[in-house]
Amino acid sequence: METQRPVAVVTGASRGAGRGIAVALGSHGATVYVTGRSERAEDAPAVGGQVLPGTIHETAAAVRAAGGEGIPVRADLADPDDIAALFARVRREQGRLDILVNNAFPNLPAMTEPGPFWEKPAELATMLDVGVRGGYLATWHAAPLLLAAGGGLVVFTSSSGSSHYVFGPVYGAHKASLDKFAHDMAVDFRDHGVAVVSIWMGTVLTERLEAMIAAQPDKYGHLRQIAETPAFTGHLIWALFCDPKRMEKSGRTLIGAELAREYGIADEGGRTPPSWRDLFGVYPRPFFDRIIR
Repeated sequence: METQRPVAVVTGASRGAGRGIAVALGSHGATVYVTGRSERAEDAPAVGGQVLPGTIHETAAAVRAAGGEGIPVRADLADPDDIAALFARVRREQGRLDILVNNAFPNLPAMTEPGPFWEKPAELATMLDVGVRGGYLATWHAAPLLLAAGGGLVVFTSSSGSSHYVFGPVYGAHKASLDKFAHDMAVDFRDHGVAVVSIWMGTVLTERLEAMIAAQPDKYGHLRQIAETPAFTGHLIWALFCDPKRMEKSGRTLIGAELAREYGIADEGGRTPPSWRDLFGVYPRPFFDRIIR
């Protein structure tokens, strides 16, 4: 009898970390719903006049090539109807969900421009619509499917920007919200076998970063020495999903590089990416155990 593939949803998977995570999960045999807004090449954003590669269909094909089942679904995480339709489809086709990776994030070019927040466009607030509101609604819709599977794993891809200034207050509020979601959702999921974590990724060698390095090698070239591949976090997520003690980590914000050391996972070429704690002395802030209902 064929063993049923674990079912995963990865948001923001047209390119970047989301694409790498989806393909990594596929390499472990998962059925992966690849979601994003880019269906065609012309849907992709540009950096310095260079259109970034990547669509949901290309990622789904890469998942299949890696050994999994890739299912592309166009979904805008700023649209509640798109989110509802995505999980209604998963319910209809699978009846369950094992892994949810909340990764969608509108990486707007103005975010990294110099200057105080009031000199940047107000549209940067859409990061909160997609990353925070969208991640909450995705998990809300996913919850009954995770319970139907008898337990599972929810991951928020975060960064050290939740604990220090990075790119301005909107980016920081977005990442801090994800860490808090992981903590508080874990409380509600605790008795249902669903683990929820937030993972601080390192510098990820995405298509966007590759374009930035190519355009300004003197400014960004050094990042290659510390960068993680987009697939790295995906292998960590799989190891955590397979860990029989994963509930012991539920509610925590984890530094990906440190989780890799614990599980004995190396990146491409046998590299072990550095931890934010080791590089800059920053680490996730603790939350208190006090619960008020």
